[in-house]
Amino acid sequence: MIQNVGNHLRRGLASVFSSRTSRKSASRAGNDSAMADGEGYRNPTEVQMSQLVLPCHTNQRGELSVGQLLKWIDTTACLSAERHAGCPCVTASMDDIYFEHTISVGQVVNIKAKVNRAFNSSMEVGIQVASEDLCSEKQWNVCKALATFVAHREITKVKLKQITPRTEEEKMEHSVAAERRRMRLVYADTIKDLLANCAIQDDLESRDCSHMVPAEKTRVESVELVLPPHANHQGNTFGGQIMAWMENVATIAASRLCRAHPTLKAIEMFHFRGPSQVGDRLVLKAIVNNAFKHSMEVGVCVEAYRQQAETHRRHINSAFMTFVVLDADDQPQLLPWIRPQPGDGERRYREASARKKIRLDRKYIVSCKQTEVPLSVPWDPSNQVRLYTLEDDKFLSFHMEMVVHVDAAQAFLLLSDLRRRPEWDKHYRSVELVQQVDEDDAIYHVTSPALGGHTKPQDFVILASRRKPCDNGDPYVIALRSVTLPTHRETPEYRRGETLCSGFCFWREGDQLTKVSYYNQATPGVLNYVTTNVAGLSSEFYTTFKACEQFLLDNRNDLAPSLQTL
Repeated sequence: MIQNVGNHLRRGLASVFSSRTSRKSASRAGNDSAMADGEGYRNPTEVQMSQLVLPCHTNQRGELSVGQLLKWIDTTACLSAERHAGCPCVTASMDDIYFEHTISVGQVVNIKAKVNRAFNSSMEVGIQVASEDLCSEKQWNVCKALATFVAHREITKVKLKQITPRTEEEKMEHSVAAERRRMRLVYADTIKDLLANCAIQDDLESRDCSHMVPAEKTRVESVELVLPPHANHQGNTFGGQIMAWMENVATIAASRLCRAHPTLKAIEMFHFRGPSQVGDRLVLKAIVNNAFKHSMEVGVCVEAYRQQAETHRRHINSAFMTFVVLDADDQPQLLPWIRPQPGDGERRYREASARKKIRLDRKYIVSCKQTEVPLSVPWDPSNQVRLYTLEDDKFLSFHMEMVVHVDAAQAFLLLSDLRRRPEWDKHYRSVELVQQVDEDDAIYHVTSPALGGHTKPQDFVILASRRKPCDNGDPYVIALRSVTLPTHRETPEYRRGETLCSGFCFWREGDQLTKVSYYNQATPGVLNYVTTNVAGLSSEFYTTFKACEQFLLDNRNDLAPSLQTL
């Protein structure tokens, strides 16, 4: 159903401008449906690993140690990457991992990895982990992971061959892999933007200091010597081994805060800044950055040195891990507050709050559901508004959807007049009606605030076209695109923006009930700004669309006569 809604929306907007585009979309949809899973087909890069959980693999609760699981995940993903590259590969990063289920001793861990997309010398590998009870034959999903591997050949430069997706699942993963790659690249800038431009809740002043634990009491430092069993055939330390050591010190730090055995629930992106080899000494440092109501964030960093006399240590890796403490009913317990040290401690405290916000936003963006094409990412299951993204070639498309208690014709009329859009959309600073072309088409001059790092505001010249349904079941359509107008040329005080294709579709869902869909295709000129929003500030899209919903509700019984005659 989600795919059909997206197809209807794109076809409805395209039909206003070009019937050729509509025919092309329909043809592409037909080709996609014809490319069904072939019977017996198996991805050539797929690698599977099954491991029986023994007592030596478990922690103090008799559950599989996350460190051991990370080793197995990294090994399986590396084998998949090397199968595609045909040469040795090293771990570059591991995206956020959310652990949904624990694994007990005696159960089997099934890990499946395959390459989603190859770039120049790097590739994204998707990993799925499930557990299996051999006695009851029950199975559980444990986690999904996305790892980036870099092909490494000493003599010649590596140029990876591209992946050709065949199944619908492979096409979806291939499509969104490029967007996920952009999200990784802008992650550091996202944190800076969020800290600089957004108010991060800081309730240190209101907390009960008598129940605070000084952050320094949770600090852990440990050293590991890299031996041959810890390294691959090239002598480089296994990424999974480093991650396992990091999980160990992070668990100790978390235990010092809660004075209990914590459970690791999520790991935020591992990023390997450089390799380490056999003979290196790795210094692992961990500290609790912030404690929320039921969870805490532990920061871990890894530094390497070769000889004891070395004064400069190489920064190998950093990661942030989220822990909870579960009671007998597996419910999270309340945690003590943390008191950060002045200076760097307070910085880490604020950054932990920012990362928590990004984590909640990004959890649905990064993790795609296997049954939905294009990528469907619900903002929050409890919300009426849903956000969808689709990466296609160099463009990034957004599709938002909601159901409102407003008649479809009224919603159609209210949103037809762009002059009222500033009432709910802060990106429309001013709107001027330039020309009423005919009853259903009008040209507007729109100005919007500066985006990203630009100092100049933007302006647009937009043709707004509206179409009523032709047949029962068809939606109302409002389509927007940029046009060139001699009377409104580009001026020095504005940066001229472009809207390739955007607009609304309205479906009747019942009496006084309408499904509203908004579609927008981002251009390269605003792609960096948009990508930053997807990576962590994407709540702005949600806020804007919720404001649109409120605008419709507030004005559903008060349509101006001028609007009705447009």
